[in-house]
Amino acid sequence: MARLAAALPPGAVLTSPADRAAFETDWRRLHAHPALCVVQPGSTADVAAAVRICAEAAVGVVPQGGNTGLVAGAVPAEGAPQVVLTLRRMAAVRALDTVGDSVTVEAGATLQSVQELAAGAGRLFPLSLAAEGTAQIGGLVATNAGGLQVLAYGSMRALVLGLEVVLPDGSIWEGLRPLRKDNTGFDLKQLFIGAEGLLGIVTAACLRLFPAVTQRVTALAGVPTVESALRLFQAARDRAGTALTMCEFVSGEAMRLVARRVPGARPPFDAPAYVLLELSSPAADHPLRHAAETVLEEALAGGLALDAVVAQSERERLQLLRLREEISDAELADGGAVKHDIAVPIALIPETVAAVEALVRRRFPGYRLNVFGHLGDGNLHVNVRPPEGCSVAAIGPLYQDITCAVEDLAMARGGSFSAEHGIGQMRIASLGRYKSAVDLALMSALKRALDPHNILNPGKLLPAGQGRDARGGR
Repeated sequence: MARLAAALPPGAVLTSPADRAAFETDWRRLHAHPALCVVQPGSTADVAAAVRICAEAAVGVVPQGGNTGLVAGAVPAEGAPQVVLTLRRMAAVRALDTVGDSVTVEAGATLQSVQELAAGAGRLFPLSLAAEGTAQIGGLVATNAGGLQVLAYGSMRALVLGLEVVLPDGSIWEGLRPLRKDNTGFDLKQLFIGAEGLLGIVTAACLRLFPAVTQRVTALAGVPTVESALRLFQAARDRAGTALTMCEFVSGEAMRLVARRVPGARPPFDAPAYVLLELSSPAADHPLRHAAETVLEEALAGGLALDAVVAQSERERLQLLRLREEISDAELADGGAVKHDIAVPIALIPETVAAVEALVRRRFPGYRLNVFGHLGDGNLHVNVRPPEGCSVAAIGPLYQDITCAVEDLAMARGGSFSAEHGIGQMRIASLGRYKSAVDLALMSALKRALDPHNILNPGKLLPAGQGRDARGGR
């Protein structure tokens, strides 16, 4: 810690328990382990210096962005000594190119600040999620964040043009080129996107921008069943094509929880389930409203929808989006949930939801099910809430039993047990359970090659013993 304090700017090293506390606890408040200290570098050179010092001292480094992840991937794990390295002081804009449609920002820039920067330049950065006011670009890259508009624009992996990364030995990989095409060997940036900080610390990113949206139409439909929701999605996609930029599913139980727990958040009508649709376009003359209204009118006439409303203003649009975005906070306020972030082939969504409902009724009576998520890309958040009056922290071994049962259902249908949240500390057992020996060997080989002494983000993603050097330690 003395060497870190000497190498970094004044005030960059936090050592008191009170100063460290917020950096040591994950967003869901399920993991809290002490760090030796918290390091707040102000530049890429500072990050490199801090990593070199920690590597020489055989101390782990936990990279942290906004700490909004849901799998405890950005806080210390139990065990070996670790330092939290927060990127929050590195938020500068390095370049904005409205000809090549790219922006280069440091890792500590928040998603909202990048969205606003793009909008001010007449462009769009399309990544959108509930934590955009605090989630940072470096963390979003490291976790390959998804969000509400993956249907149209892809996840973070599709939005990154280049990266600057500090490697586990403190060297710096310079890969910030804003090129759309570069076929000169391995695409090294892809090693670090979604690697959760195990292979390198992202310090800056060059991101794709898109033409600004000049009009959008947002609608909420009440539907009788999950099957109806899927058919409504298909109808909207067939009618609107690429203009359909968001399609979210929310179960009736999840919507009722938001109405109870979030002041001022109430759906305009009651329904067994809901579909939130948004059509958008950079073209001012695109007949979006006509397309949306036609889809909804046909859905109402054919029984796919029971009721529907189209936002008439930006205020109404934000109110509809809030109903979806507040679900996680409402769950937390109501005692928490056993969260699952599964993906299945889109056609199997109704069957999967029915199977989960039957599973909870049969094996976990009294537990309450919240299902919501990204209908258009097959990613569902299947969250199982404890019985009334019981918090998720009090359910003991049932937590893991529920997780295994839900993930088994997804994997049996050719799906994924973690579609966008990643692995962190909370999905390591699942990775070991479902990934093949070849998968694990490849990931471990990459970790050993780049970080043989297990300096970066120890205790995350890889099962115990994977990715360590031949000496079995740091």
